[in-house]
Amino acid sequence: MSEEEAVTQAEIERTRQLAADAERVVVKAGTNSLTDDESNLDDEKLDKLVDDIEDLLSRGKEVILVSSGAIGAGKGRVGYPQETVEESQALSTVGQSHLMRRYTESFERYGRTVSQILLTDHDLGNPERFTNFRNTIETLLDWGVVPIINENDAVATEEIRIGDNDMLSASVAVGVDVDLLVTLTDVDAIYTGNPKRDPDAERIEAIGRNYGHVQELIAGASSEGVGFGGIETKVQGARDASEHGIPAIIAGSSEPDVLERIATGKSVGTIFIPVNGVIDD
Repeated sequence: MSEEEAVTQAEIERTRQLAADAERVVVKAGTNSLTDDESNLDDEKLDKLVDDIEDLLSRGKEVILVSSGAIGAGKGRVGYPQETVEESQALSTVGQSHLMRRYTESFERYGRTVSQILLTDHDLGNPERFTNFRNTIETLLDWGVVPIINENDAVATEEIRIGDNDMLSASVAVGVDVDLLVTLTDVDAIYTGNPKRDPDAERIEAIGRNYGHVQELIAGASSEGVGFGGIETKVQGARDASEHGIPAIIAGSSEPDVLERIATGKSVGTIFIPVNGVIDD
């Protein structure tokens, strides 16, 4: 990586401050951040996520949660595999209701009310439908309700794939004018290799002008059969947000007080520098 591609410490610090000052935040939680090895919804993981979100809410911030996990939770609930599209769709309907029940119970510990919104690409791509969606989000936030968004897997066959909610969360972040996108995953940052298999993999603290280099690292690992476990779409979603002036962070869902640390400007995960002139040298 050339010196011209390097991200400066000043850029990193300014972006961390933007993230800390964010008033409206999209938090995306992946399936592995919510379920155990047998695809059962993990109450401890879910409660921790809600605890972390409550820290942002208690600071007066608005939070929109994009949550995966419906298909995984459904699989653990009924014990059937997801060998066909139809089975995946059916599992999503079982898992989604279970997921929302647990979110409702967990947020009620803090006296919070939640809502469910299920979307497809058609909803995001159709101007009238997206305007309706945005108006609903604004009303819910005005009411102090936490919107919980997921793909409508029961009807959206093309969206049933690893990483779909990574792109959905970026689209929501851009479309409803948020100040920060946080993607929580089972890996605590972006690395130069797969940290689960490569002991020499190093954490990448920030991504900005070095984006092309990071893409090459990920593509190289994937071509060798040691992919990053869906990290490609997480990186792409975060980059999409940063190209619209929105700081983005990919961090580990199991990290202690992960959202509180972001809200106080700490170094967490991998941060994406806005690339549209928001951060200047």
